[in-house]
Amino acid sequence: MSYSIVKKEMGYLLFTIMRSEKRNAINYEVMEGLAEVIDMARDKDIKALMITGSGDRAFCSGGDLSVFHALHTKEEAYPMLSKMAAILYELLTLPIPTVALLNGTAIGGGCELAISCDFRLGRRGIQAGFVQGQQAITTGWGGGSILAEKLPAPSAMRILMEAELQPAEGLKKVGFFNGLFENDPIEAGENFLRKMIAKDVSVLHAYKQIWIRKWEEMKLHERIEEEVRNCSFLWESEAHHHYVNKFLNKNGE
Repeated sequence: MSYSIVKKEMGYLLFTIMRSEKRNAINYEVMEGLAEVIDMARDKDIKALMITGSGDRAFCSGGDLSVFHALHTKEEAYPMLSKMAAILYELLTLPIPTVALLNGTAIGGGCELAISCDFRLGRRGIQAGFVQGQQAITTGWGGGSILAEKLPAPSAMRILMEAELQPAEGLKKVGFFNGLFENDPIEAGENFLRKMIAKDVSVLHAYKQIWIRKWEEMKLHERIEEEVRNCSFLWESEAHHHYVNKFLNKNGE
């Protein structure tokens, strides 16, 4: 199994990507797991959702190119991009607080998964970055549009356009991270959530709805759909296929 879902005594769900040998890259099974845990998180007994990766090297390295390299044209890439974007929008608009626990590096789509959560906690010393620009594509799961909602325009624009890995400490200064930890990520996540989880779930739902309504009024869903279409066009470019082939040859895949 590429993922695990555990209901914790505190009243939250813990989703873990279990692909440490692939730096917790997202494949179709992980996508299905995310859809499953989001559905479970709608239960009235669940007060929060935390997402992390197995091991301590990577939170998530984005889409698994050893799987997705088979997608060549925009017609082939679009269904995968659209499917994951829909999952992340459902995650974004869950009526409970969500936390991404970055136990290790987050790359590309891993940052899109993280920004789709309400809060992000990172291990000190790790790096994260929306590096899609280095691959001759853009964010394709909605992460760029979501980042633009959550960070000031200059910070979000620079992160996307520079397309580089950045240290967690710097990302905390611009608001990407809400806190940094040094030891056990689960303990850090529980400490962060403790006061929220102590409140009645109806209160959490009511407050989360403030932001959901805002995103609906700002037509975020439609903007994400446009982002997906733009990425699918770039996906079939020669520059992107050159990057993918170079990556696979380097990694012997």
